[in-house]
Amino acid sequence: MQTSVAPNRLADLLAQKTNLLNIYFTAGYPRLTDTVPILESLARAGADVIEIGMPYSDPLADGPTIQQSSQQAIDNGMTLRLLFEQLRGIRARVQTPLILMGYLNPVLQFGIEAFCQAAAEVGVDGLILPDLPLAEYETEYRPVFQRYGLSNIFLITPQTSEARIRRIDALSDSFIYLVSSASTTGAKAGLTTEQLAYFERIRAMQLRTPQLIGFGIADHASFARACAYAHGAIIGSAFIKLLAASQNLPADIERFVRDVKGA
Repeated sequence: MQTSVAPNRLADLLAQKTNLLNIYFTAGYPRLTDTVPILESLARAGADVIEIGMPYSDPLADGPTIQQSSQQAIDNGMTLRLLFEQLRGIRARVQTPLILMGYLNPVLQFGIEAFCQAAAEVGVDGLILPDLPLAEYETEYRPVFQRYGLSNIFLITPQTSEARIRRIDALSDSFIYLVSSASTTGAKAGLTTEQLAYFERIRAMQLRTPQLIGFGIADHASFARACAYAHGAIIGSAFIKLLAASQNLPADIERFVRDVKGA
């Protein structure tokens, strides 16, 4: 039975606001039961978008920090079914747009239709699946995503061809994930002049879809610089490091979000 589809919070937010802060964390890390408390703390602290990582043993784009958190979450016992159980009822307390980020193999094992239905039922707004081929999405999966009101978020890099970027722009209905470099997440902090030239090139293309910049965003300076070229930015590895070191998650999360936003 198809679930009822709520208005997409993600698309609505992008239409109304810029300087958006999207924060990534891995479900089930540092402890198995931390998923919802971290999510709620991020929402209270003012994160504009929350990206929940679905742990996977062989991630393509994630650097050592996120890989380690993913492995720890798997060791803790995190699974897709448990994640959906944890998220059940979250929309009674959190209205912040939610994205699930992960890799295609576990989703295929779960079943694309079943996965999309489960995601929609708990209030997820979008999906990031870096290894989902563009052609397969367009010909096979797009109708399923649309049936459950889920935005599919594509990644582009400095090496992505203009033709592919234009196709991604045409197929996108929320934002494009603008990867700042060809390296993995957390490889280096800060933005180089070469990366800024890349952002300028993308901006000159006048895409219809907003972009959020990820990889290399770690603090207020890099966040503000990214926001000068896009609708906002995504932080992952720097936040995971905070979680690993924190002795007081709610207080540390609030301080982290405030500091990044410069509030």
